Amino acid sequence: MSLEVDLFWSFRSPYSYLATPRLATLAREFEVDIRVRVVLPLAVRVDDFFDTVNPLWPPYLLTDIVRVAEYLDMPLGWPRPDPIVQDFVTRAVAQEQPYIHRLTRLGVCASELGHGMDFIEQASQIIWDGTVDGWNTGDHMARAAGRAGLDLAAMDAAIEAEPFRYDAIIEENQRALQNAGHWGVPTMVFKGEPFFGQDRIDVLRWRLGQHGLAPRAAKGRG
Repeated sequence: MSLEVDLFWSFRSPYSYLATPRLATLAREFEVDIRVRVVLPLAVRVDDFFDTVNPLWPPYLLTDIVRVAEYLDMPLGWPRPDPIVQDFVTRAVAQEQPYIHRLTRLGVCASELGHGMDFIEQASQIIWDGTVDGWNTGDHMARAAGRAGLDLAAMDAAIEAEPFRYDAIIEENQRALQNAGHWGVPTMVFKGEPFFGQDRIDVLRWRLGQHGLAPRAAKGRG
């Protein structure tokens, strides 16, 4: 029987992007089911978050994510457009947010369809790898969804039919993250124990090993 891990994840988090390929590999190669539970970024989840954050944190984050991406040999570029509309000088977050709510609802929809990890892996790549200017335009997202085994038009239609249900799931994910003992992403939760950050994946894997983590059986030919 597969072990189960809840993954709390955000489309605006560079660390979520940097963690995703390793988590996807873990899920593909081992008997562990990773349940993707997307949440809204702190910028819109917590009122006035950037009014109280230490002013040293943003420049350190920018230094660190470039370093981690280089260490992991992953491409990285700040998204164009940013999933959150924000003034980088004043740090003020706009009231109108045209991207993040759709993205987060799509993450919920993908999880419900059984392709949560596939979708966040493909979508975060076009948002964060620095190669796509205008990931929200043209067929970039549709192609990413297709690579994840999903139909973007069908997902958008499902969300449009009942947006409040998707928002309720997002809110429940956020409560579950807090109840697990953390607020940030990516946070992996196994048997009620939170593992926060892209640098805790090896520790999570160690813990899973204590509970019998086993390689997935190779599929037979024919």
